[in-house]
Amino acid sequence: MPRRRPLLAFAALAVTGAIALTGCVAGEGSSIAADPEPAAQEGWSADTLDIDFATYNPLSLIIKDQGWLEEATDGEVTVNWLQSAGSNKANEALRAGAIDVGSTAGSAALLARSNGSPIKTIDIYTQPNWSAILVPAGSPITSVEELRGKSIAATKGTDPYFFLLQTLEEAGLTLADVNVQNLQHADGKAALESGAVDAWSGLDPLLSTSVATAGSKIIYDNVDFNTYGFLNATEDFLEASPDLAQLVVDAYEKARAWALENPEETAAILAEVAGIDPAIAEATIERTVIDIDNVPGDAQRDVLEVVGPIFVESGDVADQKSIDTALDSLFDDSFATEADPDSLG
Repeated sequence: MPRRRPLLAFAALAVTGAIALTGCVAGEGSSIAADPEPAAQEGWSADTLDIDFATYNPLSLIIKDQGWLEEATDGEVTVNWLQSAGSNKANEALRAGAIDVGSTAGSAALLARSNGSPIKTIDIYTQPNWSAILVPAGSPITSVEELRGKSIAATKGTDPYFFLLQTLEEAGLTLADVNVQNLQHADGKAALESGAVDAWSGLDPLLSTSVATAGSKIIYDNVDFNTYGFLNATEDFLEASPDLAQLVVDAYEKARAWALENPEETAAILAEVAGIDPAIAEATIERTVIDIDNVPGDAQRDVLEVVGPIFVESGDVADQKSIDTALDSLFDDSFATEADPDSLG
C-alpha cells in the first residue's frame, strides 16, 4: 500500500497538548471525558479522483491499463477516467472542474494560465516530437513557403497550433498569409486526407497514421518547436488533496520506469487505445523521449519563453505581462521532487 497523509494529525496533537497543559487527568476536575472519542483514522482526502488519459500521453495509458491508482486506494477512492482528445480539451475540462488532473502540451498549459485558468504543472511526462506539417498524398507543395494563401488545419490551443505559428514565422509568413481552419486533431486529419485543406499541423499518433495509411507527406518537422508534455492540476485540487496529487505523480513515475523497461508493451497499449496498427504505435513511441527529468523547471521555462511572445502577437494572450505572470506561477515542483514510484509497490 502507498503511504497516506494523516488528515487529522495536527488536530490530534493539539488535543494531546491541551491535556498535558492542564495537568489534569480524567476524574480530577478535568473537562476531558474519561473515555474520549478516538481520533479519526487516516484516510484519503477525497473519495473521488477525476483524471484524464490521452493517446498523446503514453504514461497515462499505462497507469489506466495497470490499474495502479485503483489498487493503491483500495476502493476508498473512485477513480474516474476522462479521455482528452487534445490539450485544448484537457484545459477545458480542468477549467470546468470536470477533471482534477489533466495532460497537455507545455504551450497549452502556458496559454491557459496566461488567460486566467487556475492550474499548476506538477510533473513533466514526456518530451515528444509530436507535431509536424503535412500535405496530402500527391500534393505539389514541398515547403512551408508554398503555403502562402493556402488552407491549413490546426487545433487552436494545442502544440500543433503553436508549432504552426513558429513554423510560419521562421518561413517569413504570418497568420494573415494563410487560412487556418480550427479543427480538432482527428477532424484535421480527415480534412487533409479528403483534400478539404491544403495542409495540416498534425499530432501523433494521428500524424504517423496518416503518413502510413494515406500517404500524407511531412514537409516540415522540428523537435525544437514542440513543447514538453505537462501534467497539470487545478489549484483547488492541490490545496484540498495533496495526498492524491502526490499519488498521481508517484504513479506517473512508476509508469515512466515501466515504459522504459517495456517499450513493446507500451506501444501495444497505445495501439489498442488509439485503434492503430502496432507498427504505427511503435513509431510514435520512438518519436517520444520518455527518459527525462520529471521536475518542471528551467528546461521547460526556456521553451515557453520562446512561445510566449507568439501568443501575444497572434492575439491568443492580451499582453506580455500576462505571459510573464503565468511563467512565474505555473510550476509547482514539490510533487515531482518528492515522487516515489516505489510507494505503489
